[in-house]
Amino acid sequence: MTTNKYYAMLDKILQHGKRQSNKKGDIIYLLNEQLHLSPADLLDIFESHNIARKKLRNELSLFMAGERDLTKYREVGINWWDYCGQILINSYPTYFEKLPGLIEQINREKRNSKNYVLFLGSTGAETNQAPCLSLIQFQLEDGELVLSAYQRSSDANLGLPADIYHLYLIARQIDAPLKSITLNLGNVHIYANNVERTRELLAGNEAVRFDLNV
Repeated sequence: MTTNKYYAMLDKILQHGKRQSNKKGDIIYLLNEQLHLSPADLLDIFESHNIARKKLRNELSLFMAGERDLTKYREVGINWWDYCGQILINSYPTYFEKLPGLIEQINREKRNSKNYVLFLGSTGAETNQAPCLSLIQFQLEDGELVLSAYQRSSDANLGLPADIYHLYLIARQIDAPLKSITLNLGNVHIYANNVERTRELLAGNEAVRFDLNV
């Protein structure tokens, strides 16, 4: 099958990753990797990889509304946060609720000289799921949007494609053509129990389902 940049990252982890054990299970990982994606790269990924687009759109909307009650997520078919209990504490909604105001500011100002930044996460804060996506930076260059993000930790099978799609949806809310999205991945990994299914995915089986490790 055609190897897009996301699949190339999965293959690189399988081929060159190191092994490590942590409280969530054994992983194969790489440190300080980067995915630089043009609009054409994004289209390639979205056309060739099965992504829960509607659920992720609903999830982002709930995040940006600051919704912490997991009942609201279940009502739109999102159940991957159920392990957190009844409420998200200092997780994505806590920080994403600042995003609508930031987007409005960017669209109003459109200053090429300014770096617009959304920070996610707070050191020492009580949380039942610290955001893996730690920073999103918006820059305008010659009238085009350059979006950069830092992920401290990235589950390559489940979290990474979801974050790519979320960043794309966020970029669409900026009144400027998208030039690129760059993800800087502090630790990108595949859990050992998902390795064989990752190989199946790369071999062309889009029906594989991955386990959530929490």
